[in-house]
Amino acid sequence: MSTETEIANLPGKLPVFEPGWVWLAGAGPGDPGLLTLHALNGLRQADVIVYDALVDESILSWARPEAYREYAGKRGGKPSPKQRDITLKLIDYAKAGKRVLRLKGGDPFVFGRGGEEALGLVGAGIPFRIIPGITAGIGGLAYAGIPATHRDTNQAVTFLTGHDQTGLTPDAVNWEGIAKGSPVIVMYMAMKHLETIAGKLITGGRSVDEPVGIVCNASLAGQQVLETTLGRCAADAAAANLEPPAVVCVGEVVRLRAGLDWMGALTGRLLDADPLGLSQARKSDAG
Repeated sequence: MSTETEIANLPGKLPVFEPGWVWLAGAGPGDPGLLTLHALNGLRQADVIVYDALVDESILSWARPEAYREYAGKRGGKPSPKQRDITLKLIDYAKAGKRVLRLKGGDPFVFGRGGEEALGLVGAGIPFRIIPGITAGIGGLAYAGIPATHRDTNQAVTFLTGHDQTGLTPDAVNWEGIAKGSPVIVMYMAMKHLETIAGKLITGGRSVDEPVGIVCNASLAGQQVLETTLGRCAADAAAANLEPPAVVCVGEVVRLRAGLDWMGALTGRLLDADPLGLSQARKSDAG
C-alpha cells in the first residue's frame, strides 16, 4: 500500500506535506500510542526527520523506509548539537525542497525550543506547521496516576523548568511567589538542582511534608515512580538512583496516586477509592 493510500485511509482530512515545508511536531512523553494522527501523518510523508533524544525509537519505525533520519538530541551535561546549528539544518533541508519533520519529545512549545526554531524558519522564509504533542507534565503524570488538576486539591497548576540557558537554577523564577501561590507545581529538568529547588520552595513557605512525586521515563516500559516529600525528595531520589528524564510534581495531587495508579493496578495494586480521606469528613459535615 502506498503512503498516499495510507494517508487517505486515516480518519479525517489530514494535510499534505508539501516539499520545502518544515513540520514541528511533538512525539508525546514516550509511549508510541500517544502520538497524534497529525504527527503520524508527518512521519509517513517526510523526506527528512530530525529527531530529539526523548523520541522513542519505535516511533521512527513508522516513517517511510527511504526517509533520512538525523539525530539532534540535546541532553544536559552531554555533548549535543547547538540550537543554532539545528535550526540551520532545518532551513537547509527545506531550501533543498525536502519535506522536513522536526520531531521533538513531548510538546514542541512546552520547554521544547519549538518557538525558537519556528522563528528561525520565519526569518528564513520557510513555511511551517506546528503539531502539538502531549507534554510529559500532563501525560507523564497521568501514566503515574497523578492528575495535574483535581477539584478537591487545586484550581491552578504551575509548570516550570529546573534550569535556565546556563544550566543553573533559573533566577528569573519567583520561587517565593510560586511557593505561596501555586497549589501544584510541575517541574521539568529539575533533577540536577532538586535539592536547591526544594530548599527555595520550603523557604518560600511550603511544608517539608508536602507530597512529591517523581516520574522517570514516563509512559515507557521502564517507568519509575517515587512518592516522597518536599523535605526528603532530593535524598530519596539519590538513594533510589533516579535519573533524568524525569518530571517532578509537588502538591496534594500526588496523594491521589493511591487511587489512580492504573498501571499499578494492572500488576495487582489495590486502589483506594478515597485517597484523600474525604468521605468521612463529608459525612461528618452532613451530620
